Amino acid sequence: MKTTDHRCLSLLVLSFIITLARPLNLPAAVPASAMTDNPLLTESPLPFHYPQFDKIKNEHFAPGFTLGMAAHLEEIARIADNPSAPTFENTIVALERAGELLSRVSTIFGSLASCNTNPELQKLQRTLSPQLSAHSDAIRLNPVLFARIETLYTARETLGLDAESQRVLWRYYKDFVRAGAKLAPADQEKLKALNRQLATLQTNFTQNTLKEVAASAVWIDTREELGGFSEAEITAAAAAAKAEGHDGKYKIRLQNTTGQPPLTSLTNHATRAKVMAASLARGSRGGEFDNRAIVAALAQKRAERARLLGYPTYAAFSLEEQTAGSVDVVNKLLAQLGPPAVANARREAADMQAIIDQEKGGFTLGAADWQYYAEKVRQTKYDFDESQLKPYFELNRVLLDGVFFAAGQLYGLTFKERHDLPVYEPTVRVFDVFEADGTQLAIFIADLYARSNKNGGAWMNAYVSQNGLRGRQPVIANHLNLTQPPAGEPMLLTHDEVRTAFHEFGHALHGMFSQVKYPRFAGTSVPRDFVEYPSQINEMWAAWPSILANYAKHYQTGAAIPSELLAKVEATNKFNQGFATTELVAANLIDQAWHQLSATDKIEADDVLAFERAVLKKAGLDFAPVPPRYRSTYFSHSFGGGYSAGYYSYFWSEVLDATSVNWIKTHGGLTRANGDRLRQKLLSRGGSEDAMKLFRDFTGGDPDIAPFLERRGLDGVK
Repeated sequence: MKTTDHRCLSLLVLSFIITLARPLNLPAAVPASAMTDNPLLTESPLPFHYPQFDKIKNEHFAPGFTLGMAAHLEEIARIADNPSAPTFENTIVALERAGELLSRVSTIFGSLASCNTNPELQKLQRTLSPQLSAHSDAIRLNPVLFARIETLYTARETLGLDAESQRVLWRYYKDFVRAGAKLAPADQEKLKALNRQLATLQTNFTQNTLKEVAASAVWIDTREELGGFSEAEITAAAAAAKAEGHDGKYKIRLQNTTGQPPLTSLTNHATRAKVMAASLARGSRGGEFDNRAIVAALAQKRAERARLLGYPTYAAFSLEEQTAGSVDVVNKLLAQLGPPAVANARREAADMQAIIDQEKGGFTLGAADWQYYAEKVRQTKYDFDESQLKPYFELNRVLLDGVFFAAGQLYGLTFKERHDLPVYEPTVRVFDVFEADGTQLAIFIADLYARSNKNGGAWMNAYVSQNGLRGRQPVIANHLNLTQPPAGEPMLLTHDEVRTAFHEFGHALHGMFSQVKYPRFAGTSVPRDFVEYPSQINEMWAAWPSILANYAKHYQTGAAIPSELLAKVEATNKFNQGFATTELVAANLIDQAWHQLSATDKIEADDVLAFERAVLKKAGLDFAPVPPRYRSTYFSHSFGGGYSAGYYSYFWSEVLDATSVNWIKTHGGLTRANGDRLRQKLLSRGGSEDAMKLFRDFTGGDPDIAPFLERRGLDGVK
């Protein structure tokens, strides 16, 4: 993961919520075409049931949800009211088959709402959230349905089920219990109300965060204030301003994280300060996109929900389902990382302050200055500037000759771009993915550029998941947020963006290689603190010598990246790791602090940022030059759903990844044998087996934190 923002789980969580829903109140007048010519209502005739993006319109979704929910309710009623005694086939398998139409509608809607949204979709999303939550409750809290599941679960040892079937039965029973199936009726009503409120709050937080990114763009008056920008960057900033009617000015668009890419190169201290101030203020500056009240309410309602279900805190409820297992384990990990990380960060800051003083800058290093002066230190210490790498990281080469080439070497895959399938945006690319024997495995969609109607960050989602019951093969998408260059200019990536491309394709492989019977176990349907592990393994190939040699070529001359430049990259692997780890630990502490509050610990909206500061001060991470990677008011992982009480998952998965990378390196590195082992023992199994068993099957042992600490420069730090 390094320092890159990854949001692959958000869509999976949305899809899971939407899979169980109740009828939607349609607008008074639904166009007839939305019913008769609605491509969502039938399976797509395109290969692998690829979505008919050219035919799908906004007006199709509301009736699609309504009909999908109605059909799903009918299926659930038939299962619950079946006069025959419950069997695995007529109850559990029937549940796995139910909701086909609703799943199709929700999957496409969920993805487009994240990558190609518009006001109509956002309005529908707000309408849907509480209704979908209520309908999920209507199913999970159905006493007749739960009685059938419980009967089977009680008799599970006598049913003669195979291992995957035993696991899916256990999963259904556990999910229903955790959803409140065993609560008294009065408490179930309280739970339903909380669930509706939480769904609305999370949707509002997510939409506010997206809108606030656009509203917080930084406007620059003069070219001189953009000192350090390349000519292409200045042109792009001017074009962005002109597109909004501000000819002669320059626009710097923000991204999700606290740190902003332009801060690395901007030479003007005042401009840097302006960008950082805008970034830190998001969601807390008043107005319609202020998220402070939503943050406080989400924390409170989640704690109340956990208490109702018998848990002391939301974190305790959430972590029970993860491989970490408990709040104590996560707190111990963060306590182990925080002190050495901030100690390293303070040493790094001293090096930067020395340069500021040497240049007679006349100011103390602040958060706005870190990225810029980190590059100066890198140049001074290692004679290396990250911008030297960009000419060797042209997007098409990185994707085709790097990401795809590595998959070919490891797994025997080949890729063929196709232009006959519809896309929702002209820059989106589509590839067929083939096995070594020529059999088609999947379709891969690459949506690589940032847009104003697209969520920030990077993520993977499945438009069609592998499904053993229905014989389905996957359609998988990766989403990045690269800043598209002006027409005719090459798309040159940073080192971090290259790693992100490999990382997200690791998620894609997890989805493509899925080979399970039950759809609820397909692909990345694994514990949240395990899902980043396979994708982090895939990052290792970005720097593997034979892979790097194949894609890292100068975009103009085709010359290979110089060996001395690679040596400098290797020498700086641990450079700035104090900063990188500290900002992540800080965000983790904030996430855990909010979700380790009890139902009686009420924080007011006006105290949200003060609460955050107090958490960091208590942990010794209140170091102003290194703010948390996300503040509460734009922390989508934590408050938009998906990673609430779970942001630690990146660290946890990195421990597993570092252990696995060591294993791979000591067993031959980039070989088909290692690729086949990884595929068979881990990637193909999805959630059909215990996650840590899969890890041990692949590596032959338990996780070892030492390689992770060494990687981040934390071993032996005092």
